[in-house]
Amino acid sequence: MSNQLPYDRTEPYNHLPLLPPPDNKVLTIEILLALNNANKALAELKGLARILPNQSMLVNTLALREAKASTEIENIFTTDDELYKALSGNDTNLNGNAKEVLRYRQALWKGFDIINNTGQFSVELMVELYREIKQVNDGIRPPQTETTIKRRGSGILGGTVVYTPPRGEKIIEQKLENLSQYLNDDSKYPYDPLIKMAVAHYQFEAIHPFRDGNGRAGRILNILSLIHKRLLDVPILYLSSYIISNKDNYYETLNGVTTRRNWHDWILYMMKAIEETSVFTIQKITEIDRLYRRTLEMAGSKLPHIPTEVIERIFEQPYTSPKKLLDQNNLFRSTGIRSLNTAKKYLKQIEDLKILVPQKIGKEVIYMNIDLFNLLSET
Repeated sequence: MSNQLPYDRTEPYNHLPLLPPPDNKVLTIEILLALNNANKALAELKGLARILPNQSMLVNTLALREAKASTEIENIFTTDDELYKALSGNDTNLNGNAKEVLRYRQALWKGFDIINNTGQFSVELMVELYREIKQVNDGIRPPQTETTIKRRGSGILGGTVVYTPPRGEKIIEQKLENLSQYLNDDSKYPYDPLIKMAVAHYQFEAIHPFRDGNGRAGRILNILSLIHKRLLDVPILYLSSYIISNKDNYYETLNGVTTRRNWHDWILYMMKAIEETSVFTIQKITEIDRLYRRTLEMAGSKLPHIPTEVIERIFEQPYTSPKKLLDQNNLFRSTGIRSLNTAKKYLKQIEDLKILVPQKIGKEVIYMNIDLFNLLSET
């Protein structure tokens, strides 16, 4: 007979069990087979990224796609066009939704730097992700914040409480400390990293430690756990698009862990998400790399005076501007361009090859890499 206290969706889930879950709940034959498939696909993705001539060229582009998809899960929508245009120039005119997307991406990179520098998950790291996402200075929600998760929709079921997360700063902090230890300590918790990622994702969602932005912070923790365990070198696997496409199953299996401790279906869902997203990302990277090489060959033949770094820069994101080609702190190595006139000239010459399409935004002309835009818009 289980010693677990009865679960009431309308009461704070302060007795949310600490990690790890029982082995017999997470190590079934079916899960081990799905785990094997997920690990194989992820290893292929890591290997592909390593042989690219400049894998960092793809990181920013794919991270932006994830930022957009992850915010869409929270019903924060922005178009590809307005987002990429904003990135190409002055971001002071960004609408609220586009700002949310960019904050997510900033939080991802901040988390990436922290995990690489410290090699550890911590409550402080999770708080930093939340603060970056929401651009606030508070942390774990205080006891007076009566957070509940409600079913979306209208009619009789609209607004029904489906879950009430733990309440009380000390309780929440204790559960986050346990979550951090579970992710960090492979001696005490010797589970496959993908199993750990799936279990940790549920636990973070269940703790729901902040007043907002929990879903986005949790999805960033997913990719950081893969970096932490060296399953990937750079952040290029993102599950948000898969979750959007399978949203009902996502919430159903999450709820199944809460109400019935059904880890089995939840972990199977996550293994499938990792496998299918890895396969999709391999295809996307292959297409982007093929387009980049074709573009580089054409530019090298027709415009040999333009540095290779300029071609890399126009693959950072679909829109670019002369200012973006100038030397500055950037993900990529320097283009060597210090004159705005030179940057304008190079972009105009690339436009003449039909690689870029100009658009006037206010007083500035920006340039769209139309083929890259179309590739990234495919889901």
